[in-house]
Amino acid sequence: MQPLCSVNAPTSANDERLDGFVRLLSRYFDSAAALVFGVGAARHIWASPGLGDARLARFIDTRETSPTTLVWPLQMQEGVRLGTLYLHFDPPRTLDAKQHEALQDFAALALDLLAREAQEARQRHEVAALHASERRMALAIAGSGTGIWDRDITTGDIHYSSSWKALLGYADHEIGNRIEESYTRVHPADLNYVRATIQAHLDQRTDAYEVEHRLRCRDGQYKWVCSRGKVVERDMHGKPLRMIGTTTDITAMRRLSDQVQQTAALMTDLTNEIPGMVFQFRRQADGTSAFTYVSAGAQAICGLSAMQLMQDAQALTAIVHPDDRMAFIDSLQLSAEELTDWYLEFRVQVPGREIVWCQGEACPRREEDGSVVWHGFMTDVTERKQIEAELQAFATTDFLTQLANRRHFMRQLEAELARLQRSTEQSAAILMFDLDYFKTINDRWGHNVGDQALRHFAAILCTQLRKTDTAGRLGGEEFAVVLSEADLDQAMHFATRIQNELAKAPIMHAGEPIFLAVSVGISSLNASDASVEAALSRSDIALYCAKRGGRNRIEHH
Repeated sequence: MQPLCSVNAPTSANDERLDGFVRLLSRYFDSAAALVFGVGAARHIWASPGLGDARLARFIDTRETSPTTLVWPLQMQEGVRLGTLYLHFDPPRTLDAKQHEALQDFAALALDLLAREAQEARQRHEVAALHASERRMALAIAGSGTGIWDRDITTGDIHYSSSWKALLGYADHEIGNRIEESYTRVHPADLNYVRATIQAHLDQRTDAYEVEHRLRCRDGQYKWVCSRGKVVERDMHGKPLRMIGTTTDITAMRRLSDQVQQTAALMTDLTNEIPGMVFQFRRQADGTSAFTYVSAGAQAICGLSAMQLMQDAQALTAIVHPDDRMAFIDSLQLSAEELTDWYLEFRVQVPGREIVWCQGEACPRREEDGSVVWHGFMTDVTERKQIEAELQAFATTDFLTQLANRRHFMRQLEAELARLQRSTEQSAAILMFDLDYFKTINDRWGHNVGDQALRHFAAILCTQLRKTDTAGRLGGEEFAVVLSEADLDQAMHFATRIQNELAKAPIMHAGEPIFLAVSVGISSLNASDASVEAALSRSDIALYCAKRGGRNRIEHH
């Protein structure tokens, strides 16, 4: 929004600097609002962006007493108060020593800007009563912190205004008028750059001369200045004759800029050391998106450099595992629409590397232009996912046979019954298996051979199962299978194949073959069954009949 100001105050040429100042102040301290209230000749209000008229009115009413607002009077050494600086924090917080020192610098800069504003206001009042243009120009630049220079390029003479000399602490008679002398005041590290920039303008390669550099003051210290100028006279051949320009003290701004850059560098260093990828992601209102910041951890997470991701945000989407890609895209879309936190675990597949599980988290914020910005991070959770898979297998798998354990098998059986109850025209069969004479095997050859027999039978079961079937060990030498989309005849064929495979493939112990046999009880799983226990009970009865009938038999209920 535009800065709000008193209806009685005319627009000031100093507004742009103060606008930039409050924006920099708000960003540096990450405050909810930053304001500068001028009084007297500088009566004016400069507010940080995002502070609406209604909120500003409430803030003005409560600023003197609110515990969330830091108040800093802007007062000259002579005791004249030019205004007040306000920082509003939501929630409230206390500044540390470094921030307090920075605030002092900000306050000094604000005081200087308000002093210029007050001076300009007084000058505007005087200018309105004067008709001589030379008098108006002198008043406009007096005390503004900007000096004027006028260079005769042909003779090498350069004339400085009194304010230019005062800028560096010199009196009028203490500075010569030769261009050679002026170059001696330029910092040695900046001299070549300054000369090259001037020459580029003299040669008409640039429209104007503008450069930031350091100038040595009378006390030997250096000030940062911004020098601007332009050739105002050339001869008929285009040779430059006269150049006029200004020099402005920007030392305070440079100091604040350096502090901001140091803070940014520190944050970059910190995020680069975090084991993961810190990012800022922006989606424009038209749907286009880009990473505006990515930490160095991107390389380890997804095999792409920070620069690659910032140049092409779709490079990340392209390496998301195909099975997770739609969930990745949809989750970001939902987060943008509802402004809810983004959280997703997904896989990335980089050529030449193993699949990596990533956990992504980010908080969205809608900007004034309609875009959405996320700040978040991604971490490698592959090891955790592997542990979870191992725990899941441990909880659902029989350790000896690697089949489903009883609890997991019953859950699968319940899921199959629920499927049948949704589609009553579907069918399924349950088979109960019991190894014959298993106790004899344990007694004669020992439990190690008994375990070998159980593993052998489980392996044969697995070779006959389809992807839709489930086999489990219910306990001891008792196994069960649920055949999806199967009737009793198909179940009988399945059981017969198992018996035939067992007959063809004995287990070997000390060179001696041990042939296994199995009794099977079969029943249908019906949509009308009140529970899976009813169907299991029918299979168990059929198994009992097979045992009673002489073993190595197949019976159905």
